[in-house]
Amino acid sequence: MTEMVHGAAPSSSGEAILSRWWRTTDLWTMTCILLLFSIGLLLGFAASPPLAEKNGFAPFHYVERQIIFGSLSMLTMIALSMMSVDLVRRLAVIGFVFSFIGLMLLPIFGTDFGKGATRWYTLGFASLQPSEFLKPCFLVVTAWMISASKEINGPPGKLISFVLTIVISAFLVFQPDFGQACLILFGWSVVYFVAGAHILLLIGVAAATIGLGSFAYNYSEHFARRIDGFLSPDLDPKTQLGYATNAIQEGGFFGVGVGEGQVKWSLPDAHTDFIIAVAAEEYGFVLVGLILAIYGTIVCISLVRLLRERDIFVRLAGTGLVCMFGIQAVINIGVAARLLPAKGMTLPFVSYGGSSLIAGGIAIGILLALTRSRPQKNVADIFIKG
Repeated sequence: MTEMVHGAAPSSSGEAILSRWWRTTDLWTMTCILLLFSIGLLLGFAASPPLAEKNGFAPFHYVERQIIFGSLSMLTMIALSMMSVDLVRRLAVIGFVFSFIGLMLLPIFGTDFGKGATRWYTLGFASLQPSEFLKPCFLVVTAWMISASKEINGPPGKLISFVLTIVISAFLVFQPDFGQACLILFGWSVVYFVAGAHILLLIGVAAATIGLGSFAYNYSEHFARRIDGFLSPDLDPKTQLGYATNAIQEGGFFGVGVGEGQVKWSLPDAHTDFIIAVAAEEYGFVLVGLILAIYGTIVCISLVRLLRERDIFVRLAGTGLVCMFGIQAVINIGVAARLLPAKGMTLPFVSYGGSSLIAGGIAIGILLALTRSRPQKNVADIFIKG
């Protein structure tokens, strides 16, 4: 635990791999992720039995699946965190290629599971959502291209990454999945901003996002219905947002008690997109505040560690990953609290979902590999020595 307080110390050249990994890894972030997963299991025991009963499964069918997917996620996270930066980058490029191909083939082989958006492949025993795996790989590829463009005679990485961003966003919009498209645009903007983007370009991206939203509102009934519902002063208590809002209000500060919540019997997505409503109703603001604090700790600690990095690729990729991780949590909680328009987006490591759990493990595993302590000091040393 000393390393968690005082920071990891440089390792000796003859040190064992496991020992070196333990000494150099961000143990605070890893501990926070394990806490989030544990909270997700706790909430899963409350939120998933009603859905399991409705679908004819055993009461804790979805909890058992969450344990399986979560275990795979944790193992993936640990395995990736042990890898070198170069190996992680290569694997991310391979993952990006396969995920992008999967995204392009969704209109042909994908399914919508009756939700009006073709986002998944059905595998019989589970479903696969390519966009979840695409996000972390895309950020690493974007960071690699932009960092390469800063080298002498380097490729036009900024332009290539921008074109990729537009193409991916277009495929997501056609599903339709406007939330994931906005996340892709947000992630690219963060990486580009950290790399030293011109403010006019970022303003242009923001204007394009607004334009995309206006287009979607006018030509997508699904999107317009959600925006109208968000802007309406009257909230239908029989909608998912109505149930979630009421549950949050009923929970108060300490909640109604373990197992006493009622929202899980009304919300079909209580175990996924609206898991925070279950937490707020049964455990109150106490648990919700703890969840918010954990997410904030992960983001802040990771950004502080990235400030010490000299490698521009590491800084860009790490910042993009942790910012996208944080904004996804903000969007999920904001939707449940009716601070944002309805959007089907999971709460990282807390919500049920195989694709989101494993993809989250990939994202955090890459982040941990990038933020491992290496024999270097602050970025300012470069200028001092120069």
